Order: sequence, then structure tokens, then C-alpha cells
Amino acid sequence: MHTTPIQIRFNDIDQMGHVNNAVIMEYLDLGKDSFFSAHGLSPTKSDFTVMVVHYDVDFKAQIRYHDSIHITTEIEKIGNKSITVFQRVINTETQVVCVECRTVMAGYRRSTSSSEVIPPEVRRWLEQ
Repeated sequence: MHTTPIQIRFNDIDQMGHVNNAVIMEYLDLGKDSFFSAHGLSPTKSDFTVMVVHYDVDFKAQIRYHDSIHITTEIEKIGNKSITVFQRVINTETQVVCVECRTVMAGYRRSTSSSEVIPPEVRRWLEQ
């Protein structure tokens, strides 16, 4: 499991006084980017990458401006051409799970602009 601390910015807060749900999706993207970059799969430098094809999100608790949060990211399932990433947004002070998200990501080859089987070397580190 990979953990990414998130700094909440003032402009992340909506009129209800909590972090806007659309901003939370950006936080989840930061968690995925940090996870994949830590494992050598840079979203901007590699010919092979993965792209989001489906989100399933449960918003469980509000996140407010002065909350301290982090994102946990892990691989839940590996298919032939896709992976399912499971993430949580957790309040680090209370340990309350604020958001749970499953994201299906498809393998993609930039040089051919087409879907791609998950390469063996990528599959190996995803299975660790």
C-alpha cells in the first residue's frame, strides 16, 4: 500500500464548508500519480501507461479545510489489459475513512495510440 499526504488548499472548499467532491477526485488522481511514479510508471515519460476508464466512488464523511488527510493506494485486481486500483481518503487525526474509490484503468501504448496488454515487467511490480 502506498500513502500520499494531501495538503488542503483554501480554494478546495465549497460553499458548504467542506472539500468539494470534484476536488476529491483530483486528490485521488494525485494518489494514483504518486503510486505509479514511485513504481517507475511515469504517466508522462513512459510509452506504456494506464488511463482511467471507470470510477466507483463512495463519499463517506466530510473533509473540512483544517483536516489532515492522506490517500492510500493499492492494486486490487490485475486483468489482461486492465487493473483495478483501490483508494481511500483517510483523516490522519481520527482515522475516519472519508472516501473509498475503485478505479478501473486500461493499459495504453502511446506510440500506437491503442489499448495494450499489461506488460510482464509492469505486472510483476503490480503484484508485489
